[in-house]
Amino acid sequence: MMRQIQPMGIIYTCNPSACFQHEILTLSETIPLVVIKNRDLDMEVDVVELNNAKPGRLMARHLLDLGHRKVGFISPPLTRRQQQRFQRVEGFMEEFREAGLPEGVIGCCAMGLAGTWLAFLVIFIIAKIGYSGSLVFYDSMLGDVTTPERMDMVSSRGYAWGYIGSCVPFVVCLALVLGSSVVGLSQMTALSIALVITAVWWLAVTLPLLKKYRQINYVEVEQHAIRQSFVRIGQTLKHLPQDKQVFWFLLAFFCYIDGVYTIIDMATAYGTALGLDTTGLLLALLVTQIVAFPSALIFGRLSQKYASKTLIPVCIAAYTGIAVFAFFLKSQWQFWVLAVVVGMFQGGVQALSRSHFAKIIPQEKSGEYFGLFDICGKGASFLGTMIVSVGSQLTGSANVGVGSIAILFVIGFVLFSISTRTEETKQV
Repeated sequence: MMRQIQPMGIIYTCNPSACFQHEILTLSETIPLVVIKNRDLDMEVDVVELNNAKPGRLMARHLLDLGHRKVGFISPPLTRRQQQRFQRVEGFMEEFREAGLPEGVIGCCAMGLAGTWLAFLVIFIIAKIGYSGSLVFYDSMLGDVTTPERMDMVSSRGYAWGYIGSCVPFVVCLALVLGSSVVGLSQMTALSIALVITAVWWLAVTLPLLKKYRQINYVEVEQHAIRQSFVRIGQTLKHLPQDKQVFWFLLAFFCYIDGVYTIIDMATAYGTALGLDTTGLLLALLVTQIVAFPSALIFGRLSQKYASKTLIPVCIAAYTGIAVFAFFLKSQWQFWVLAVVVGMFQGGVQALSRSHFAKIIPQEKSGEYFGLFDICGKGASFLGTMIVSVGSQLTGSANVGVGSIAILFVIGFVLFSISTRTEETKQV
């Protein structure tokens, strides 16, 4: 076809396949011919070599000159089969590295790398199951390690030291990740090391408990223990409505702790909407944990003077105020105030709820009942988040979504009052 057209010259804009290379060589002998290539080409013709890394460098340099330091490069799968795209990303990242910035500041969101995120997801699910299961056993230990009179104080101290204990690996890992470039590590390597540090920390602090703990309240092991465990759980659920105090408390706990956990889970998304960067969000979470330490101890002291059935409504009312405050939240300093106030009541409502529940259930069935207790606490995974999402979508305002959680606290407050009145009626 080219001989029929008789062009004055040809610019071939892609790498010629093997079947056309002989034809191109023949044409180059009669007319000027140039091939624009982006990979090795073993042909004796004039070529213009494309540098695909250079456009990536130009994009990165433009962003750097504008003062941007945290950027994202969104792309389909980055594999060697897409040489041009891969080289552009390489040039983009290389420009940032030469500017003295670590790779961790670049969010390279490559879609389709299923092998990476899927493995992490499987490990995360296994860890989440182990964590949730451990809470059931841990909470049910309360009746074995103290007396009913001291349960509120011991539970509060447990949460208090748990908060401050969690800050130790958190601070170490945060410093490692944020300072990874100083010690010559990539951020991904630093994150991997941080996970190992966290695992070693929690294993180390668990060993003394496993060594010293002795279970006092339990049901004798029977034949076919696993099957009998499910039978007992079924019996517990069947008879639960008959124990009205426990029944109404679990309904109340489901509602108000739903609101508490939703605020915790949604805090980062809410802070991001207000313009906080990742470092600011992590520091806000750290502040909440630090404030929760003395606050939980204070509630433990107060429990020696006031009953848990008096203090828990105070915490619920405080969280109702927090949700209302979130409705009017507009600036970052208000978010920091919110983080501090949440820390003040977070430990109290969790610790006192646990000890109050431990005092009203049969001690020999604490494992089964605390299984139900912790299931109620997982409601935030759908109910609270759903309320926030629906409120935000209908109004277009994140403030309205978070403020809507106040409904859960109001319902929880009413149901908890019914539970305490049931207790008083039983005592009469």
